[in-house]
Amino acid sequence: MVNPSQNSHVITDRLMRSWVRCNRKAWLDRYGNNKSRLWSAHRSLQLDHQQKSFAALIPGKPGKGIAACEKGIDGIIGLRIKGIGPSKEFLEAHPHLLQRIEGESLWGEFAYRPVIARQGRKLTREHRLSLSLVGLLLEQLQKAPVPFGLVVSKVGARLEHQTVSLYTENLQSQIKETLIKITLDLKKSEPPPLISDRRKCSLCSWRGVCNMEAASTGDLSEVSGIGSKRKQILQGLGIDKLEDLATANPIALSNRLQHFGEQHGQIAQQLVSQAKVQHSGCEERINLIPVLPELASAPGILLYDIESDPDARDDFLHGFIRLNRIANGQWDLKGAKYQPILALYEHGEGLCWERLKGKLSFYKDWPVMHYGETEAISLLRLAKMQGLPVKELDVLRNRFIDIHARLRRHWRLPVNSYGLKSVANWAGFQWQQKGVDGARALLWWRQWKGKGKDSRGSTNALKGLLKYNQDDCLATWAVAEWLLKQDELSIKPIPDLMKRDQQNL
Repeated sequence: MVNPSQNSHVITDRLMRSWVRCNRKAWLDRYGNNKSRLWSAHRSLQLDHQQKSFAALIPGKPGKGIAACEKGIDGIIGLRIKGIGPSKEFLEAHPHLLQRIEGESLWGEFAYRPVIARQGRKLTREHRLSLSLVGLLLEQLQKAPVPFGLVVSKVGARLEHQTVSLYTENLQSQIKETLIKITLDLKKSEPPPLISDRRKCSLCSWRGVCNMEAASTGDLSEVSGIGSKRKQILQGLGIDKLEDLATANPIALSNRLQHFGEQHGQIAQQLVSQAKVQHSGCEERINLIPVLPELASAPGILLYDIESDPDARDDFLHGFIRLNRIANGQWDLKGAKYQPILALYEHGEGLCWERLKGKLSFYKDWPVMHYGETEAISLLRLAKMQGLPVKELDVLRNRFIDIHARLRRHWRLPVNSYGLKSVANWAGFQWQQKGVDGARALLWWRQWKGKGKDSRGSTNALKGLLKYNQDDCLATWAVAEWLLKQDELSIKPIPDLMKRDQQNL
């Protein structure tokens, strides 16, 4: 417990952004133990994108602080603004950027408006409220109205602009209500409960704290397949914890869930079975059909993993591991060779496709194994755009083996996520670099691409990126190898089955 009375009177723009994402995060930002925070590359990616977007908007060097405002410099950073909110709250903001515009203020025949950088393709509630809070305080500071804010985003070579009206009745009502709710939450002596939709928790610095609480309390969000809406429905039916779901009658639950939509009723058996597996800690086989029959006669396998920048829709690294079958029928993991293909923007998609096509053609009889649908979708899209004939597209499509899809079809595992990291870790695989994820890989890519090949730092970034991608390929094989081993243990070879049938006759 904490005593919030001494430290909860000021609401900052950063706290408000945290609260909009998750009210528990805002409370932890104020009172949590900073030693429990986990680093995430997501924040660095945001700052990198913000810097590029602002530089495209205001090419000149920005000024800093109130002195720069008095001089009328085009762009202002490093300013702290304090003021009073609509319900007499004490507020403080550190605007990312202020842009000089036409108008009148206490500084002269000009004024300023707040600017933020949008990462992603959509304008969100967080963007609007952030602009609104800064606009409210800027109005008090410059003694002039701030009717509009600006949202910018650098997308490729162009800069996207979007003006946001700050004086709409709806937004004014939202900022007032939000500030009141934040004040109430920050006065609590205990953190708010876990949010229902925890899909974005992987980006949060408090994810370790919240993951531990979710696991220890058996929160329903720990069950794979349960999002915020389904969690609320189950809680409304008196199923509050993972253990409750594991012991529920699936038929009765299905009948009750039908009232909320046919899709909920259909998935009841699956949810109960998944909860049982997680509660017991023991995996469950769904059927006895071989999981990877294509590998029985394959001379080798190409393990395939893509690293991407989703905002730019850029697949910048195609990583392959060549895995041969050796004389005894086993797979030569020790001799496996990693073969990366970097997709540089200046080379164009055509050259990238020619390199990929050459590799796929050289190993034309080998299946292409990947985890999740991204790799197959991306490569087939590229092949189609580059004019690969329909028949050849079908041949390529049939070579793909999605290990994630095969796993979900044949097994239930005691994991709260069927993502590659979760499943491969459960299977015993360990990444060489600790705490690395897709966001860190993207950050490495931008560092290498931005600084150039001759920079010492960029060389290290590229090495880290390639090592991570290689490990993703190896992790895919670790899951596939586990599946193959289970087939050996639980499925009788056909000759043995025939021999047993003959004996019974």
